[in-house]
Amino acid sequence: MRSIAEINDKITRKQAIVLTVEELKARVAEVGVTQTAQEVDVITTGTFEPMESSGAMINLGHTDPPIKIRQCWLDGVLAYSGFGAVDLYLGATQVADYSSSGEGTETEEIRRGGGYVIANLIAGKAVHLRAIGQVTDCYPRATFETTITRDMINQFYLCNPRNLYQNFIVGVNGGDRLLYTYLGPLQPRLGNAVYSNPGALSPLMNDPDLELVGIGTRIFLGGAVGYITWEGTQHFPLQKRLPNRTPIGPAATLALIGDAKQMDSRWVRGCYFKNYGPSLMLGVGIPFPVLSEAVVAHCAIQDSEIVAPVVDFSIPRRVRPTFGLVSYAQLKSGRITIDGKSVRVAPLSSVYLSRQVALELKQWITAGDFLLSDRVAPIPNDRAFLPQDIRGSQISLE
Repeated sequence: MRSIAEINDKITRKQAIVLTVEELKARVAEVGVTQTAQEVDVITTGTFEPMESSGAMINLGHTDPPIKIRQCWLDGVLAYSGFGAVDLYLGATQVADYSSSGEGTETEEIRRGGGYVIANLIAGKAVHLRAIGQVTDCYPRATFETTITRDMINQFYLCNPRNLYQNFIVGVNGGDRLLYTYLGPLQPRLGNAVYSNPGALSPLMNDPDLELVGIGTRIFLGGAVGYITWEGTQHFPLQKRLPNRTPIGPAATLALIGDAKQMDSRWVRGCYFKNYGPSLMLGVGIPFPVLSEAVVAHCAIQDSEIVAPVVDFSIPRRVRPTFGLVSYAQLKSGRITIDGKSVRVAPLSSVYLSRQVALELKQWITAGDFLLSDRVAPIPNDRAFLPQDIRGSQISLE
């Protein structure tokens, strides 16, 4: 129907017709797929949810005399320093080392994990830095302590190995005690259920076979321009799928990158899960060019047409029992039925902010401030999911 180059020309001239994915679904319901595809140039999707496999690359710049950092803490949170002399990687789920900072209580420090430090830097706040160096002829300095902001460092960019799960699970607890999980607290005896994916709003639910995204795709990441760099860790496109091609559980994932200095604190927030640990709430949006009617047909998917598995966390194994599949329409109703019992349900993602991500990306494109990019390579669609089991030769009694 049209090419990305043709769409970008319309964006540059501020003539592109852009709909959020919710607007697109409503338009399809009104006039059908064919007419909608003729009318619309770009569809914007978005999500705002915890993405714990995230982190930031930071280059501090050299001190005088120079230091080769081998250990470093940012607001008491350990950053990985096994790179060049002043390159660091700060993981979103890294727990603060309260013993290293000399201030605060253990509980306060643990709550202030890597996600909070990243969010504070993006917000322009000052962060305390303490470093220990390996003394060499090139780098004679042994220690360094200072306060940094995002404007006082060189590179500061998010480098996230796993974001944008195409689908995920619904967590419940069939046991007798309260469980603290990466989905939050799960009450005993099926006292509640928690799901994390925003369903029909979710970017990859609307591109089930990853035909529109790939390496090099330009996206909305944390309120700035970002890019897809690779398949994400635990990428599992071979997950079982419904006839509409949407997966029935965790499936494709993407690795993302973007300049954190340009990001907005509205879309990057530290968070903490009680008795589990810190993480990072992140807003991500993907624009889909309407290159064919099939693009619109996929994006017309409704919450009633996609499902997630209900998983029992009371069984402490890699493979846990399930209570079957439920639709996202059921989940968003606030209650689901499990073994005849009505169970209240809550989302971990913010449906409201997911909508706002898609809307802001729409506004960027409509204003001519964001052009689409063609992928330079596809995301693999044949990756199996390999578990790591203990084998007999690895068992040790020590």
